[in-house]
Amino acid sequence: MEVAETKCSSGYGKPPWIFKGSALYQLHLVKSETARAFIPKEFRLVEAFGYTLGGFFLASYEDSPAGVFDELVVIAGTVWNPPTSCAWAARVLVNSGDACDHGRKEVGLPSQVAKFSKKITAIPRQRKSKFSGFLDKIGLGTASFSSKSCMDVLVTETNGRSTTDICNINLTAVVPGMKFDKWKGPAIKMSLPSFSGRTEYNPSLLKYSCNIECRVRAVRAAKVSRPSLTSKQDAEESLSEHERQNLTISVMLSKPILALEFSCLKMQVEAPVVVSQHPTIRFATTVTD
Repeated sequence: MEVAETKCSSGYGKPPWIFKGSALYQLHLVKSETARAFIPKEFRLVEAFGYTLGGFFLASYEDSPAGVFDELVVIAGTVWNPPTSCAWAARVLVNSGDACDHGRKEVGLPSQVAKFSKKITAIPRQRKSKFSGFLDKIGLGTASFSSKSCMDVLVTETNGRSTTDICNINLTAVVPGMKFDKWKGPAIKMSLPSFSGRTEYNPSLLKYSCNIECRVRAVRAAKVSRPSLTSKQDAEESLSEHERQNLTISVMLSKPILALEFSCLKMQVEAPVVVSQHPTIRFATTVTD
């Protein structure tokens, strides 16, 4: 597939758009059939044994073109774009109307407004016995650096009068300021290319990249659960939208394989380009003025 690219315009300020804050990037094994419900048929899925690589990106921005806001990007899976691959977002949930409008119209994302309800619970400090040092050395101890906190993030999608609890994300983190929490991992630079578009707000097929600078370290995977069914929905809500929400939840509930904490995050989002497809050559990319 030949890909010709032309830049999109934006009313969100001139690109690139800069976001600063922190994030959790968690990779999951997602069933291919679940991912396929979100990804255009012309794309070949990166898959093995019936699974593709998806997951989520949970970010808290302290500085951005839309100000302070939270974001949950649910990643359905990964598609081929030789010599590399690109992610495809199943849903993007933000607690900012401006960020939602920008994501829909300019970046072609399936953005929705949501509420992020956060609850922090302290985990009691555990006392070590005289045998704990030996048990720790042989891997049987319960050694803990003790002062930790647990945060629950309930993400509730809102659409007019209807609300739907999408998921509850349980994060365990070391209390800031403790000596053993000072190491935040090495400084890295990376690029996360993604495809988007094919939505009611932006029917074009788009490609964009997020260039990231941050400190990164592997952390314990967040526990994701589906809240009890307390959602209120309009009677006229379409079945297809309800199914899409359920599939989004299925992605979140899939098996985690790696969790990375991004601190001191600076993310630069480049202006998306429109991708025009020609079936004669597969995934050859050229850039036009």
